[in-house]
This record gives sequence, structure tokens and C-alpha cells, in this order.
Amino acid sequence: MGNSGFILKDLKDKIRTIPDFPIPGVMYRDITSLLEDPNSFKSILLSMCFEAHRFNPDVIVGIESRGFIFGTPLAEKFYLPFIPARKPGKLPNETVSKSFDLEYGSTELHIQKISPIKGNVTIVDDLIATGGTALACADLIHEHWQIPKENIQILAVIDLPDLGGSAIIRDNGYNVVTLTEFEGD
Repeated sequence: MGNSGFILKDLKDKIRTIPDFPIPGVMYRDITSLLEDPNSFKSILLSMCFEAHRFNPDVIVGIESRGFIFGTPLAEKFYLPFIPARKPGKLPNETVSKSFDLEYGSTELHIQKISPIKGNVTIVDDLIATGGTALACADLIHEHWQIPKENIQILAVIDLPDLGGSAIIRDNGYNVVTLTEFEGD
């Protein structure tokens, strides 16, 4: 978890947990409750801004779709390019892609080849579970734009450390910062 200096008071209490969604046995962490509360949303954005500022990014990449919610305000705040990492078939220009496994399936992420990715890159998403999505995005940027791994930060609201995603991402050489975590549910 990050040490943002901002106290995200009652953040975990404001995140709804939906049992058995989308499949039995999954405890789904619903961030829409944070978005519906302007004070919570503002606190999250302030904390994410603090963590991104410490990393000094040159570009913000948002992972579809919830990474767009948190990534675009960061890009606007720092006056940086916002690059969408999207599902197949959603971008109009030629793309580069990376396939990966999810908790309940597999897919791929695409980024347009013309995207101005350089320097320090902050990748934004709402949650890190098994780490597949964030790791695929980081690997895509590292491999196709030759960004050194230490120059890539994954910034997320929630970490599920019991699933090991953050540890896997760190073990692969990337920086990981999360604002809160849920263990052992």
C-alpha cells in the first residue's frame, strides 16, 4: 500500500462488497459507492495525485474501463497525455497488444502505436487482484516503447493481496502503489 500522507478516512467502509459476483465464491469490490460520494471520490483523487506526483509521470495510461475514471482526472491535473489501454476492437488506429489471463477467463489489451508514451509512465486502474491486467499493460509498455520497468508505476485504489497480484507485479520489476487493501474475506 502507498503512504500517500492523505488519510482516506473510512475508505474501506465505503466500498461495497457483493458476494458471489460475477461468479460464486468471488467477493466483488464495488467502487461505484466511492464515485457516488463526492467526498470519497475527491479523497481518492487527492491521494492518487500525491502518489503520482511522487513518481513524476510524463504520461498517464488508464486501463479500460475503471482506470479511465481515475486516470483522466490525474492526466488533466498534471496536464499530461492520457492513453487508454483498451479491449480488442475499440481503438481506431493500428495497435500493439498483449494477451493475458483473468481470474475468470482471458483477453488482451491494446494501445495505439501512435500513442506518445515516454519517460515515466503511471498506469491507473481501480483494483489489483491476480495482477494479470496491470502486468500485461506494464509489459506492453515496456516491450513496445522500451520504457524501463523501474520507470513504470501501477497505481490502483484497491489491492487484494491474498490473490498475490501486487507481489507478482513487484517481482517483475514494476512499482506498485495502492490506497487500500482487502485481505482474507
